Amino acid sequence: MVYTKKGPALFIIGVIMLAIWYLADSGMLAGYIEHLAAGKKYKYSHELTTIPLYFGIVALVIGAWQWFGTHREGHWDYYSSTIAGGMFILLIAMLVRWFIAPEIAVISMSMGKVGDTGKYIHKLLGLNYVVLGIVTGIIIVNVFKVPEWAQNGVRLSRLGLKTGVILLGTLYSAAELTNLGGLSIIMIGFFVLGSVGMTLWLGSRMKVPNSMGGVLSAGMGVCGVSATVAAAPVVQAKSVEIAYTIGTILIWGVGCMFIFPIIGNLFGMSYVQFGAWAGTGILNSAQVAGAALAYQPDGIETLKVAEIFNITRVLVLPIIVLWLAVWYVKREESVTESVNVGQVIFAKFPVFVLGFILMFALSTTGIFAPAQHYKGKYFDNTNVPASKMLTDEEVSILRANAGKVQRADRKAALERLLEGRKIASREDDATLRGLINAKVMGKESGKILKKAHKAVRHTAKKIKAFRQWITWLFAFGLVGLGMQITVSSMKQAGGQPAIIGGIVGLTKAVLSLIVVIMLVSETV
Repeated sequence: MVYTKKGPALFIIGVIMLAIWYLADSGMLAGYIEHLAAGKKYKYSHELTTIPLYFGIVALVIGAWQWFGTHREGHWDYYSSTIAGGMFILLIAMLVRWFIAPEIAVISMSMGKVGDTGKYIHKLLGLNYVVLGIVTGIIIVNVFKVPEWAQNGVRLSRLGLKTGVILLGTLYSAAELTNLGGLSIIMIGFFVLGSVGMTLWLGSRMKVPNSMGGVLSAGMGVCGVSATVAAAPVVQAKSVEIAYTIGTILIWGVGCMFIFPIIGNLFGMSYVQFGAWAGTGILNSAQVAGAALAYQPDGIETLKVAEIFNITRVLVLPIIVLWLAVWYVKREESVTESVNVGQVIFAKFPVFVLGFILMFALSTTGIFAPAQHYKGKYFDNTNVPASKMLTDEEVSILRANAGKVQRADRKAALERLLEGRKIASREDDATLRGLINAKVMGKESGKILKKAHKAVRHTAKKIKAFRQWITWLFAFGLVGLGMQITVSSMKQAGGQPAIIGGIVGLTKAVLSLIVVIMLVSETV
C-alpha cells in the first residue's frame, strides 16, 4: 500500500506559509499587527518573519515532490505521508497563536475587566493559544473533517507532546528545593498524593476506564494541564479523556479564582495563609497567580508564597508519573496475580518521562542556566551595565515620590536602590515588585522601578530557546489532539470525569483550608 497521497495539499500549505511570511516581513500586515498588539509591543514579530519562511520552503519543496513525483511502497513512503498532516497542524497552530488568540484577547480587553479580579475574561477562562488550539482542532474534525491526506500526520501530534514534556524538565532546578518551606513540602506531598489516590479510588468505584482515571488523577492532583500531558502516554489515555481532564481543570480553576479570594476575606486570612491555600487548592499555575493577585493586588507577598507551593507540586510530578506507570500496568494486567515492579520500570516506563527526569537533572547542574534559576529566570546584579542603572533624573523622580511609601521594608529597599542605582538583593527585588504592584508612587516611578527590576532579572538564552521549542511542540501536539476528539466520542465518555474532579477538588480545597488556618502563620 502506498501511503503518500499525490495532490497539491502540502504545496498549497507551503504557499500559505510563505504568504504569511511575506506579508509580515514586507510590512503589509503592519496595521493589523498594531491592532492585535492593542497598544503594546507585538510579541510574535520575530516568529512571523522567520518560522513561516523556513517551514514554508520545506512544505513547498516536499509538496511539489508529493504532487508530481512517483511514490513506491516502503518505510520512506509511510513516513513521508505524515509530512502533509504535520504541516497542516503546524499551519493551524501558527494561525491560532499569531492571529486568533490575540484577536480574542483584543475583544476581551474591549469588554473591560471582570469584577474585582482585575483580570480580563480571556485571562480568567484561560483562552490562550493552547486551549484555543484544542478547540480549533475539535471544530475542524467535527465540522469539516480531517482530510485523508492529513490523517497520518495528525497521529504524529502525540510525538510533539512527548518531546515537549522532555524539554519541560529544563525549566526547573532542584536548587529550588532550598527555597521551599518544610511545611509546603509536607502539605503538597500529602494533598498531591491524597488527590491522586482519591481520584483513582473514585474512578474504580464509578467504573471509569483506567486510562481516564489515571490521566484525571495527574491533572487534579499535581499541576493541571502540564501533568495531564505528561501522564497521558503513561496510562495510554485517549484524546477525549485528555480533553475531559483539561476541561475539568479549567472549569474548576476558573471557579476557584473567583471563590478563593471571597472565602479568604471572609476568614480574614493573612497573605501567607491565602498564598499557601491557593498554591495547594488551585491546579493551574496561571489560575494560582490570578487568585493570589486578586487577593493582594497591591503587593506580591501572597503571590510569592503561592509560587513556592506551586513549584513544590511541579517537582513531585516525576514521582506521580512513576506511580501511575506502575499502577496502570498492575490494573491492566489484573489477570496475573502479581506484577514485577522492576520489569514495569525497565520495560513499560515511557522513555520520554525518563527524558524529563534527565533534563531536570542536567538543569540542576547549571548546564543550561545558573542552578538557582526557575523557568530559566534568575537574579544577578553583579554585571549590570551602566546604561541600565538609574540615571540622576530617575533617582530624582523616585526621591520626589518616596514619601508616598509607607511600609518600612519597601522604604528600606527603595533607599538601597537609590544609593546603589541598582537593586541590591533578591529580597529587595521581591519587595520592590510589590511596590510596583501597589502603584503608590505614580506611573512614572513605576516605569523606573520596572526598569530596575529588568536590569537584574535575566533569562538564560538556552532556556529561552527551550521554552520556544516547548511552546511550539505543545501548540502542535494539542491542535493535533483536538483533531482526534469527536462529538460522538465525547458523548460516550459521559460526565463522570467532571463529577470525580469536582469531588476531589472540593475535598482538597476544604481540607487544605482547614490545615492552612490551623498550621500556617505569617511565615512558611
